Amino acid sequence: MSSTKIVQPSNRTIYPVLFIISACHLLNDSLQAVIPAMFPILEKSLGLTFTQLGLIAFSLNMVASVSQPVIGMVTDTRPMPFALPIGLISSMFGMLGLALAPSFPFILISVVFIGLGSATFHPEGSRVAYLAAGPRRGLSQSIFQVGGNTGQSLAPLITALVLVPLGQFGAIWFTLAAGMAVILLFYIAKWYQQQIIVVDENHQSKSPKTTIKQKKQIIPNKVINNTIFLLVIIVFARTWYHITILNFYAFYTMEQYGFSISKAQIYIFIFLFVGAVGTFFGGPISDRFGKKTVIILSFIVPIPFAILLPFVNAIFSFILLIIIGFFIMSSFSVTVVYAQELKPNKVGTMSGLIVGLAFGMGAIGSVVIGSLIDWISLTPTMIIVSFIPIIGLLSFLLPKDESVSKWYV
Repeated sequence: MSSTKIVQPSNRTIYPVLFIISACHLLNDSLQAVIPAMFPILEKSLGLTFTQLGLIAFSLNMVASVSQPVIGMVTDTRPMPFALPIGLISSMFGMLGLALAPSFPFILISVVFIGLGSATFHPEGSRVAYLAAGPRRGLSQSIFQVGGNTGQSLAPLITALVLVPLGQFGAIWFTLAAGMAVILLFYIAKWYQQQIIVVDENHQSKSPKTTIKQKKQIIPNKVINNTIFLLVIIVFARTWYHITILNFYAFYTMEQYGFSISKAQIYIFIFLFVGAVGTFFGGPISDRFGKKTVIILSFIVPIPFAILLPFVNAIFSFILLIIIGFFIMSSFSVTVVYAQELKPNKVGTMSGLIVGLAFGMGAIGSVVIGSLIDWISLTPTMIIVSFIPIIGLLSFLLPKDESVSKWYV
């Protein structure tokens, strides 16, 4: 009998692969960004409530959330390089359906296809970044994740430049973005496939390459599982705050400051763009100063500014969004790497869990926050949400990087 194993191709960082997979991440997440970008359009054209808008986000994010850890577990056992382009093909059909959907149920069906595509892409994409990392794990994961966050930051520009003038049908142009990603991912899939070797039942390689050595765990599962649970709560806090700004803050600026849809999207773009910048810098900073340090700072700094945000004028809110966006997203890639080191023999599973969890928490948060807005109105909801980052102070309880590194030999 034979089984497949992943190999680390070399001890150097393979930047061309990292940049290409990051570009694919940008294209993939820009497709997802179209959905919340369409919320102001759909709210007017189809008369949707905030609860229904939350359900659309729920359908997208929950499908991605539930599927990602499952796909990660499967691919930890049997890698599937060509799942990457297949996933983007699913997203391409979803975008086509979104552009042509005549009603709320058809929109939900379309976003499910996009969610499945995203769920397939993220665990395997994260594994590609892991294989191409060499010694610079934090940097490589940041390069990969910054592509996705940059794609998300395009949502406001998509609204202002495409969806406002063209309406819902303008989403059809993003099938071209999906097509570009499919082409690039076929190239990545071929490279990825070359990093897989087949070994026989005695683990004797049929290739000159060497398999990654499985690390032996020397600490009880309870300790590791408790740490994972704590990390989950931290991701929950970051995601709920982030998803509220992404999906609903545009409506807040329109209500409080009298902004047009296009002007409101500038604020969201700035928040998401500086978040992408923070994601990039968080990785290499964690390589030098530690992952726990970056995670803690990503919450300590934004807390006072987040609490102030609902009480300031338009100019100050713009400044606060820059500070909050940069710091709160600086730990995005870092939490993925931290989780991978908690379970180093299950890279795909942990990547799927943490990234998928972000989508899942966003899904639940979208429905809860949307319903809360319908119930108590927009401003009180934004005030309540401003305190959510305080939960991130639990990051002080995370084990130090040095401690985690001693859990396996």
